[in-house]
Amino acid sequence: MKKAVISGSASGIGGCVKTRLQAQGYDVIGIDLKDADITADLSTSEGRQAAIDGALEKSGGTIDILVLAAGLGGHLDDGQLVAKVNYYGAVELLDGLKDTLARSKARVTVISSNSAQMGADPNGDLAKAFLDGTEEEAMALIGDNHAALIYGMSKHAVARAVRRRAAEWGALGIQLNAIAPGMTETPLFRGAAEHPTIGKSVESIPIPQDRVATADEMAGVIEFMLSDAAAYMQGSII
Repeated sequence: MKKAVISGSASGIGGCVKTRLQAQGYDVIGIDLKDADITADLSTSEGRQAAIDGALEKSGGTIDILVLAAGLGGHLDDGQLVAKVNYYGAVELLDGLKDTLARSKARVTVISSNSAQMGADPNGDLAKAFLDGTEEEAMALIGDNHAALIYGMSKHAVARAVRRRAAEWGALGIQLNAIAPGMTETPLFRGAAEHPTIGKSVESIPIPQDRVATADEMAGVIEFMLSDAAAYMQGSII
């Protein structure tokens, strides 16, 4: 049976991807803070390593699909916490599982966000710290800033991290892409939409279809990205 690993598997888009892959016959290994096969806190280096070790152990060293869906929203007070989960909780799992993914010629999709293009300075100090510096340097720059000011940049950096790895990973046989969802009905979105201050900003963002997406609609796009029909896709941000 083929193996799939999903972070953020307990709810939202990750939960819907889990259901879809199980329906295809995959043995799905979920990573989350609770209600998952691997309980891990991706805001810490120890938690990320526990997630990596657990995924390798439970998969028997063979991972055919990896979906990194764990994330926190911009409605939270702690900007550092959001950056730690959204960026480092993705790239450290990517890099920590790289050799295993190469052996199985795995397909990988990482969740970025449409917010990645909203006000993020691609040449700013925080972008440089995420992509070329250390976690400690990034946290020092974030300081006590609210997550509303950090969320978009954390997802911007995720998308760029995927693009940076795409050529090398493709040569190793790993398919690596990202999806950047717009507003989608998830616990993360609901937290932002119902926030007394952040919610006003959410309401101001135009939506072409005049509704938010369902989590399963986004999971359907991810299912396509992981399928044979998308086998030539590499380094793409949908």
